[in-house]
Amino acid sequence: QVRLVESGGGLVQAGGSLRLSCAPSGRTFSNYAMGWFRQAPGKEREFVAAVRWSGSRTDYADSVRGRFTISRDNAKKTWYLQMNSLKPEDTAVYYCAQASQYVLDLKLRSEYDYWGQGTQVTVSS
Repeated sequence: QVRLVESGGGLVQAGGSLRLSCAPSGRTFSNYAMGWFRQAPGKEREFVAAVRWSGSRTDYADSVRGRFTISRDNAKKTWYLQMNSLKPEDTAVYYCAQASQYVLDLKLRSEYDYWGQGTQVTVSS
């Protein structure tokens, strides 16, 4: 069973930065793409950012483009979400996700097979 372990969430003031990390533990499978999603209270889980394992493509939600950066360390099988210029509307539980097969659309939740437990990010105004 693949387990994804997230870290790096917390409380930050508007305009600040945080970096989230996600790494698999236990048995690992082929990794075709890694992503980040978030869910605010009372809202659906939404796409934030994703990257193909090969690094050939990244994708971002319009709301975070230019402020967030997704990256990966293949040797450590770890991926990151650097979040800058944070806004109160970025407050949510952030989930990392991993796809074990080729992904056609990086933005679709259904493309991902494994999920982390979520880490809270709170941005105060």
